[in-house]
Amino acid sequence: MHKHVNYYFLGISLALAIFGILFLATLSAPASMQYFGNTNYYLFHQLIALAIGLVAGFLVYKIPLHILKKISLPFLIINILLLLAVFLPFLGAKFWGAKRWINIGGLTFQPSEFFKIAVILYLSAWLSTKFSENLKRGWLISAKKGYHDFIKVFLPFAALLAIIVLIFYFQKDVSTLIIISAALLAIYFSAGTPIWHTILLILSGAAGLLILIKIEPYRVQRFLAFLHPEKDPLGIGLQLKQSLISVGSGGIFGNGLGMSTQKFGFLPQAMGDSIFAILGEEIGIIGCSILIFGFLFFLWQGIKIASASTDKFSKLTAIGITTWIVFQAFFNIGSTLGLLPLSGIPLPFFSYGGSHIVAEMIGVGILLNISKHS
Repeated sequence: MHKHVNYYFLGISLALAIFGILFLATLSAPASMQYFGNTNYYLFHQLIALAIGLVAGFLVYKIPLHILKKISLPFLIINILLLLAVFLPFLGAKFWGAKRWINIGGLTFQPSEFFKIAVILYLSAWLSTKFSENLKRGWLISAKKGYHDFIKVFLPFAALLAIIVLIFYFQKDVSTLIIISAALLAIYFSAGTPIWHTILLILSGAAGLLILIKIEPYRVQRFLAFLHPEKDPLGIGLQLKQSLISVGSGGIFGNGLGMSTQKFGFLPQAMGDSIFAILGEEIGIIGCSILIFGFLFFLWQGIKIASASTDKFSKLTAIGITTWIVFQAFFNIGSTLGLLPLSGIPLPFFSYGGSHIVAEMIGVGILLNISKHS
């Protein structure tokens, strides 16, 4: 039966995006003036990205869900090729010591943001199909169910994760790898797979993460800065120290929108992964609490959309997209507050960057598409 879209989810998504743009308008003005001679350079580019994201989100909202399921594999393959293309000397762009961007005629984008959508769609499609096949073949009641689950489901999923780990290891992007892994594990667990599969994957992932941290000196330094930021306050610990100063100076009510002092070059990555610190300085604990509540409301409505869906593919896709955006938001906030190591990932809907805002709008469009069929 056809139903209306989830207007609560639409409302919170638009509210987060609009407030993100309004906040970025004041935050980006000093840097825009310093580097480009006008106060609206960064805002203009973010508005273009948001407009593209809204159009792309509307398009996926109109595409039938069975079509999204059908094209999930070629979409994944294209995105894997784009992830590999960043290593090509004539396409890949390197910033801050890492190759994660593609530059085509001056247009730069980050393929990993769109890979999040591609791999969520693919895994949801694959597991929903596998789930249907299991029912047809009677595996769910077979005495050999455990063996079939392991061979036919666990091992292929583990192989997919291994490929993803390998790609992001060479891109030096462990933070994005963590976000993607969390979304995929949420999908895998929600598909009804044995719980010991998920436990084994989490334990293996934790061990692998420790290895990835240990073999790269800069990751070790980041982790040590997280544990003891006071030992190098002007070096690796500078960003965390300035983030905490920024949040602390805002107090309960904040200093007012546009009244941040940290944005004038004191806080590294003020428009990027440290944007929550500027939010804390300007809107205070109360404002940040409202923002956190907004992401929790986004989570609640995303779960409601997933719960209301009777189609396995739609349900798993809704869980994956919701987990991706909300987990990334709280991972960013946690790293800004010193609760987690510095992440280097954007705050959804807020941080400057075209690729992530376009990808998030596409994710919102897919969730709204699912909600209208629930």
